[in-house]
Amino acid sequence: MDILGWIIFGALTGWLASKIVTRRGEGCMVNTALGLAGALVGGFIFRHLTGFEYGDANFFVSMFVAVIGAVLVLYTYHAISGRTR
Repeated sequence: MDILGWIIFGALTGWLASKIVTRRGEGCMVNTALGLAGALVGGFIFRHLTGFEYGDANFFVSMFVAVIGAVLVLYTYHAISGRTR
């Protein structure tokens, strides 16, 4: 059940990040991958800056951290793929 929860969390996070950056979704699979990668990137950055741990935070704080990471990943994705906003 944990894996299914992370997939749903990743899809929601990726969808939110793509709405912030491009105002449209990137597709279900890309949104999920983007959200999971964003959760990792956001967790890594916030852990080193503030000592953040996902296990210690509530859902909304975790979602905020993951969306910030996913936005950074999405900007990098667009820079590498040559897509524009």
